[in-house]
Amino acid sequence: MRAVVIHGKEDIRVEEVPTPQPGPGEVLMRVAYAGICGSDLHYYFAGANGEFKVREPLIPGHEVCGVVAEDPDGKFAPGTPITPHPATFGTALPGLETEPHLWPNGAYLGSASTMPHTQGGMSEYLLLRHDQVRVLPEGLPMKRAVLSEPTAVGLHAVHRAGDLTGKKVLVSGAGPIGLLTAGAAMANGAAELWVCDLFEKPLQRATALGVTGTINVTETPLTAESFDVVLECSGAFPAISAAISAVRRRGLVVQVGMVPGGDIPIALAPLISKEATMTGVFRFRDEIDDAIYLLQDNPQLENVLTHIIAANDARGGFEIARDSRESGKVAINLWYED
Repeated sequence: MRAVVIHGKEDIRVEEVPTPQPGPGEVLMRVAYAGICGSDLHYYFAGANGEFKVREPLIPGHEVCGVVAEDPDGKFAPGTPITPHPATFGTALPGLETEPHLWPNGAYLGSASTMPHTQGGMSEYLLLRHDQVRVLPEGLPMKRAVLSEPTAVGLHAVHRAGDLTGKKVLVSGAGPIGLLTAGAAMANGAAELWVCDLFEKPLQRATALGVTGTINVTETPLTAESFDVVLECSGAFPAISAAISAVRRRGLVVQVGMVPGGDIPIALAPLISKEATMTGVFRFRDEIDDAIYLLQDNPQLENVLTHIIAANDARGGFEIARDSRESGKVAINLWYED
C-alpha cells in the first residue's frame, strides 16, 4: 500500500509499505481522509513532537475516517463508514480507573512516543482493533467526519468546563481546535460565545460558525474580568496570560492548547487574587462517540475544513497547514474516491 511517511526533519515521502493483515478482533480500514494535526506538523518540521523524536520511519495521522475493507470476524460489514478512537490506553492508576486517557504507558495513532513507533493512518489502509471502531451515522459526509477526533478534544474541554448554561464564554485561538471547541461550547448551552485571535481569516471562519462575536486582539485587547469561562486553545504564552486576565472572579480557565515543556512565563497573580480556577485538558476519554453526532447535527462545522490535498502532494499540504492565517483544518485525501 502507499503511505505518507516522515523519515526525519523536513523529510516526508510517499512510498510503498506492507499492507497490514487483520486477525481476530481486528478491522482493516480503507482510509479516506487524514487531517493534519499540530503534532504531525512538529514531527515533520522539527523531527520531533516535544521530547518524542522520529527515530524510525513514521506514518503520521490520527484524525482519520474511511470505510471497512475487511473484518475476518464479520462484525463490521465491508463498506461501513467508520472513524477510530486513536488511543491504546495504558496502565490503570488508583483513583483514575474511569479516566483511561490519563493512564501512563499508552499509545496513540501516528506517534513517536513508543518504540517501535505507533504508525498512523496517513496511508491507504489502517489496522484497528474492534474496540477502536466507531461507526459513522448515516448522512455524515466523510469530509466532515475527518473532524471527529479534534471535535472530541473540543467536547472534552467543554466537559472539563462543566455546565455552560447561561454563561459568557471566550475561546482563545481560532485554529481548528479552537473553532471546534467553540462549536462544542455553543451546543452545550453557552449563552454568549466569543472567539479571539490575532488574524482576520481565522476569525471569519469563527463567524461562519454562528458565534456571538469575534475579537481581533491586535486591535482590541481583551477586557479584564469579562468572561465566566475562557477556553484557551492557542497554547501561546501571551494568550494564556490574557485568558487569566479576562476571566471573572471565581471564573474558570480551561487550558486546551498544548505548551512546550520547561518554564512557562505567564502572569499567575490575577488567577490568585480573583480565586479563579485553571484546569488542563489532555486529548479525550470517550467524547468521540458524541463528536460524530455533533458533526452530523451541525453542518456549519465543516467550515473548519479549508483544504483537501492529494496524498501525492502531502509535503504541500503540510506547508499549507503550517500557515494558520490562511488555513483551518487541512486534510489529506488518501487516494480515495467518493
